[in-house]
Amino acid sequence: MAQDTRRRRVGAELQRLLNELLRTDVKDPRLEDVTVNEVEMSGDLSVAKIYYTTLDPDAPDEDVRVGFQKAGGFLRGRIGQALRLRRAPELHFIRDESARRGAELTRLIDSVRAAETRDAGDADESADRDAGEDDAPRPERDPDER
Repeated sequence: MAQDTRRRRVGAELQRLLNELLRTDVKDPRLEDVTVNEVEMSGDLSVAKIYYTTLDPDAPDEDVRVGFQKAGGFLRGRIGQALRLRRAPELHFIRDESARRGAELTRLIDSVRAAETRDAGDADESADRDAGEDDAPRPERDPDER
């Protein structure tokens, strides 16, 4: 239990520190619009999985990966100094696809709503036409006609 608490605490601090380093110290233009969303630490704190996103979820990932490969040593060194751990964790950068999936789900929901709105409009027009036919005067029948 205490180990989980420490892992989460170190992960949260690592996330905060990485976002700060990306914003202020990393000069690589490929990493300008990158944000660290989550950090998962291994049980012994030797490996950190770092989940990141970019401002444009549909942007190609290759440039960002190259940027992280180039800046990885710098980031690991700064993290080791700041967190004062026995060993700085290995950093594994993974693109967080949740933003892209969220955008896709939003598009799907919007398209379904638009289709429902069109269908409801068509149904209302049909109902109005049908109602108009019901309101038309009917010829009276002769009661003796049965």
